[in-house]
Amino acid sequence: MISNPVARAVRGSARCWRHRAVFNGLPVASSVSGWRWRSAPTRRASSAMEELLARVAVPLPSYETRDKSPPPPESTSLEFMNFYRGLEKEDKAGFLSRLSQECGVDHRAVSDLAVKLLDTQRRDQATILQAEDRLRYSLTPRYKLLFSHVSRVQGGVKFLVDLRADLLEILATKASDSPHIRDLNSTLKSLLSEWFSVGLLRLERITWGSPCEILQKISQYEAVHPIRNWTDLKRRVGPYRRCFAFTHAAMPGEPLVVLHVALTEDIADNIQSIVREFATLDAEEDINKINSAIFYSISSTQAGLQGVELGNYLIKRVVRELQSEFPHMAQFSSLSPIPGFSSWLQGLLSQCRKEGRGSDLLSEQEWAEVEQAVGSNPGTPAADSLRKLIATGEWTRSEKLSLALEPVLMRLCAWYLYGEKRRGFALNPVANFHLQNGATTWRINWRADTSPRGVANSCGIMVNYRYFLSETSQNSALYLQSKAVAASEQVLGLVSQFQKNSKL
Repeated sequence: MISNPVARAVRGSARCWRHRAVFNGLPVASSVSGWRWRSAPTRRASSAMEELLARVAVPLPSYETRDKSPPPPESTSLEFMNFYRGLEKEDKAGFLSRLSQECGVDHRAVSDLAVKLLDTQRRDQATILQAEDRLRYSLTPRYKLLFSHVSRVQGGVKFLVDLRADLLEILATKASDSPHIRDLNSTLKSLLSEWFSVGLLRLERITWGSPCEILQKISQYEAVHPIRNWTDLKRRVGPYRRCFAFTHAAMPGEPLVVLHVALTEDIADNIQSIVREFATLDAEEDINKINSAIFYSISSTQAGLQGVELGNYLIKRVVRELQSEFPHMAQFSSLSPIPGFSSWLQGLLSQCRKEGRGSDLLSEQEWAEVEQAVGSNPGTPAADSLRKLIATGEWTRSEKLSLALEPVLMRLCAWYLYGEKRRGFALNPVANFHLQNGATTWRINWRADTSPRGVANSCGIMVNYRYFLSETSQNSALYLQSKAVAASEQVLGLVSQFQKNSKL
């Protein structure tokens, strides 16, 4: 039964919808990060959009005929795809806005059915359930039906993945904060999550014998440690290395998420030993030297699949694959970058400098060691010198500076990974990913990535997230439900040092 106040509220909402004017305008013109958001399309473009949407985004079939209505011809979906691809970037934004506003839910029909549902509350259960089903069906946006038809034509799924990438860019750049656009994105994400569920994905091992097009895309999509040339790529899929990707039948030849694995004797503590030092290309693997699997790079290749869980399932599938190939293997760990640490540290130093709280970050002795190592000019605050050193990476050229900064940066990094949160979860996105998967923050590694990129992003520090297979389910549940971070003694020790030495 639904209470009388709720019933009155729903009926009032229904009356409001019956008298509300339909808003068909487009957002006010602006320019944000390349998206030029038109206040309205040209008259000719507007007419073309209106005619196209009338043909392709047809009203939902009636409830009684929903399972009997024939699908539209493929040419209708192809016409929609070709029209959208032919639009300029700014016109795509306007078109998506129009699609989201004019081809969504029929709010008046929903309100009427909500009233009817309320009126059936005293009737038999079968009548109530049918009324609920009618209401549920009426909440289907017209564009959802259109997307379903598009997904069935050749190239349709890839088209929709790319279309969602456009939607995400519009939302990220604040080109539109329209609730209609957000709802369009949410509906498409829900569909993609169904189509790309783990049971429909195929795990492929990438080798030097894989098709050239796949190898080229593996090289192109590598986002963590860029592949320099074909020889570098050949080594990364050669002896003591494994490369796996998820693919989907609807997007042949298109890797969705790629995982690179190094097979080592022990858990690696620096990336140069993996991406710079290789066994010879024709070496035979010695199984006695393979005790650990190091996940050193995972890259999502499709921007439009953001938020669709793929990477965590890929790691779990790869673990099973490696266990089958190497039954004795017991150590599984990542060797992960720490993007954002340097920028977080720069902001922290700026804040302490501004508020005169440098002693809250480092002890007096540590500041003295930094000043001595830097050799800063008299009157120059040590915080400013330290900020400059971190920004330029100059400190890595001085052994004296490296020794002075190692304990400071290690404990600050430990706190950044363990204690800095966003809505209760780890602020660092890579940490959040592995912790959700049930991994343990196991070891923080000094001078683990001495490349210019590694020094700029994380002061050269990297972290191992260890996968203890018997603990991952429990760790994942504790993190997701209680926001508890599983960490080793080394990490907790560094966190304790931070709490002891810092007063933040």
